[in-house]
Amino acid sequence: MIYGGHFDIPKKLKQLEEKEHQMNQTGFWDNKEQADQTLSEISVLKKETGELKELKMTNDNNLEMLSLLQEESDQELEIEIEKSANEIKEKLEKLSVLLLLNGPYDKNNCILEVHSGAGGTEACDWAMMLYRMYLRYCEKKGYKTEIVDYLDGEEVGIKSASIRVTGTNAYGYLKCEKGVHRLVRLSPFDSANKRHTSFASIDIIPEFDNTINVEINEKDLKIDVYRSSGCGGQGVNTTDSAVRITHLPTKIVVTCQNERSQIQNKEQAMKMLKAKLYVLEQEKKEQELNQVKGTYQNIEFGSQIRSYVMHPYSMVKDHRTNFETSNVNKVLDGDLDSFIEAYLKGE
Repeated sequence: MIYGGHFDIPKKLKQLEEKEHQMNQTGFWDNKEQADQTLSEISVLKKETGELKELKMTNDNNLEMLSLLQEESDQELEIEIEKSANEIKEKLEKLSVLLLLNGPYDKNNCILEVHSGAGGTEACDWAMMLYRMYLRYCEKKGYKTEIVDYLDGEEVGIKSASIRVTGTNAYGYLKCEKGVHRLVRLSPFDSANKRHTSFASIDIIPEFDNTINVEINEKDLKIDVYRSSGCGGQGVNTTDSAVRITHLPTKIVVTCQNERSQIQNKEQAMKMLKAKLYVLEQEKKEQELNQVKGTYQNIEFGSQIRSYVMHPYSMVKDHRTNFETSNVNKVLDGDLDSFIEAYLKGE
């Protein structure tokens, strides 16, 4: 078996050695955020190289046993080799998904935003269900999460929430979830027990370092400060520390209320705004290119990417890939890998 590209073990071992060398340098822990990112990359590299070396060893062993079969037939050994080969294939398919995370920002951290759609109480409850689903997904992936902003619904659920997700390939995986999500169920808030349809949207923004250059005119900004409504300690909730920034030309709104000081919240909000403006500019360029190619399509609120049906039958279906499952509860508990892998392979 010949390994190369993403499966180049010597190359990955060299990368691992370089990362571990960085970790041993003086001042490594001075920048905690960068240090955490490096540790996450080391963990991924160790996992990948360990799995690849194990697969290579198993495959080499199978080749040796095949040479024995050429000398003397053994049905039990043939079955064992076939079983082992199928296991290798399955594991390689899972590892091959990493090959698809080759976008310029796929390895970055990201901000995941949940926004309830029209529908009042129903939509706010659905937004809360999605919020919990993504927190559970991140927990299963080993990603760290931090609540940047949180706005309660008037009766139940949430109107919106922003979660900072930290970990290798966080953006690469979660970018697949961007779009409108539709829920169909018997409403627990309807005394007549009628079926309701609710919508919520998910936005995913890659987190950038200070290398991206986005110029923002202070005159284009409307900055509001208000009292934090989320959890964050006594200092957060008793002062006007939360910050909302509106970029007037684009109508983009970002909020941050998780830090104790207004200055820190403003810095985080500005970082989010720059990222959104940068992504908006990249999307404009892509749309212009697609229009030239004749492939551009408008993405509107009514064009959901995925439907979650709980009545009159159970099904979650992704309309981009046609991948579906009948186990709605498992999906809502954060089991999203199959949907994400199907989308990445389709792309």
